[in-house]
Amino acid sequence: MNLSVRSTPIDPRNWLPEQFIAYAATRQTPPEPARRLLAAILKDGEHNPVAWNQRFQIPRRLFEDWPALPRLTRERVETSPADGFQKILFRTSDHLAVETVLIPLHKAGAVSICLSSQVGCPMACAFCATARMEQRRNLATWEMIDQWVQARDLARSQGRRVTGTVFMGMGEPFLNYDRVMAAADLLRCPFGGSLSAKAMTVSTVGLVPEIDRFTAERRTMRLSISIGAAIDAKRQMLVPVAARTPVAEVMAAARRHAEARKGRVMISYVCISGVNIGEEDAEAIARVVGDTPVRLDLIDVTDPTGRFEPPSPAELSRFRDALTRHLGQPVVRRYSGGADIQAACGTLAGA
Repeated sequence: MNLSVRSTPIDPRNWLPEQFIAYAATRQTPPEPARRLLAAILKDGEHNPVAWNQRFQIPRRLFEDWPALPRLTRERVETSPADGFQKILFRTSDHLAVETVLIPLHKAGAVSICLSSQVGCPMACAFCATARMEQRRNLATWEMIDQWVQARDLARSQGRRVTGTVFMGMGEPFLNYDRVMAAADLLRCPFGGSLSAKAMTVSTVGLVPEIDRFTAERRTMRLSISIGAAIDAKRQMLVPVAARTPVAEVMAAARRHAEARKGRVMISYVCISGVNIGEEDAEAIARVVGDTPVRLDLIDVTDPTGRFEPPSPAELSRFRDALTRHLGQPVVRRYSGGADIQAACGTLAGA
């Protein structure tokens, strides 16, 4: 498992906003020009130092000895004719594939950006194509930010606007916790991406220490916990690495998060025909959830290998009826689009 990360020594896209402002002070530069530089890069997508100085009146002493800010190479854009999902294939400086997805929302012209946090993923989920990628590493904060900026600019060129972001692409975000949180803070700050925290979601397969850390730090982004199955033996088969922690412990962390936030915690559940959508699975979900306030999101599996199949409408209907009887909490069917271009959940693999 290689989770090293490549980065540049001086790059405002790698630091928390307050860290960059502190750095600017060491260059005899007050906070306002430092904020303008972040806004130039994130809001305007401007990476030309000449423009920083001339257009944005940012003192050269702040950046005169920096190397050129690196960019991801946009290699390909695919659009699903079925539902309008778009997948962008980027290439990193070390020639690795990273994919980002533009998700059309119900409101006309609005999209959400699905960001990758790693190249590949070591969590080994049996139904996920990303887990089968050979090369793996954490992405630097700037690589996540550049995914967002380039995807945002693509959306703008099409007359669309970005209203949300999810860290649900390639990788387990909580294995790259500090860099993902730094990216989220940059996207959230008013001179960065200006996104609402409520419009951002971080997903995890259930890493308990990181869930507790996220809760303790009072992070205001949404949290989505994917459990795979509520019966440990099934979860061991589907999510073998995460399943080293019993699902009851994952749900205990979810309860602590819900109590701290005084609201529901989002639980994602990948539905697989004949595997985890029986009556016993509904009973197990109700048992581990208990009275923790949750919203259960049901997602059809999308497995390009054909090993795992999504439920039929009749199977899903029976499962939802069972959840109504046993769980008695909100259950939502979440659409995972772009399957025809391998942009759906679990299909990103840089193919």
